[in-house]
Amino acid sequence: MKEKTRKLTVMAMLVAISVVLVYLIHFPIFPAAAFLEYDPADIPILIGAFAYGPVAGILLTVVASVIQGFTVSAGSGAYGIIMHIIATSVLVLVSGGIYLVRRTKGGAIVGLILGTIAMGLVMMVANHFITPAFMGVPTEMVDAMLLPVILPFNLIKAGVNSLITVLLYKTVSRHIIHPAARARKTQDKTEP
Repeated sequence: MKEKTRKLTVMAMLVAISVVLVYLIHFPIFPAAAFLEYDPADIPILIGAFAYGPVAGILLTVVASVIQGFTVSAGSGAYGIIMHIIATSVLVLVSGGIYLVRRTKGGAIVGLILGTIAMGLVMMVANHFITPAFMGVPTEMVDAMLLPVILPFNLIKAGVNSLITVLLYKTVSRHIIHPAARARKTQDKTEP
């Protein structure tokens, strides 16, 4: 029971960090599409997916997306919530799924690369169908932005967040997610 409580606490903390990151850091990557903003909100979600699996990553995504959609990103409304859930779910499902099978740094890197590519491709399809319905713009206008703007945006956003996740995961895991294992290792080294 103690481990389950700890897991829920850490997951809640990761959601809170995700929301705070969106509030503090968000800026457009392409001036022509200023509504597409980079934010590092996916980093804690990816860390959660690596720590607890892809299903937990999707759960974190949904909770963080809804909270962000009603608070710091309220301007984008249901459209923003839906698009965030789709984009980040694809990223954590692929990345976390590969890491679940191959729990090595190489597995994490391969997972994140494939997750980034998958997110870019899925978001092209999602934008083709969802953006015209929510934004009231012609499908042709959205389609004209798919390759020159939407795909590069999603690849850059997911790529940067993936790189930062690779750099942070082991430290966060050691100190926050699995500190008991770290304490046991330290104790084993000090015992004669």
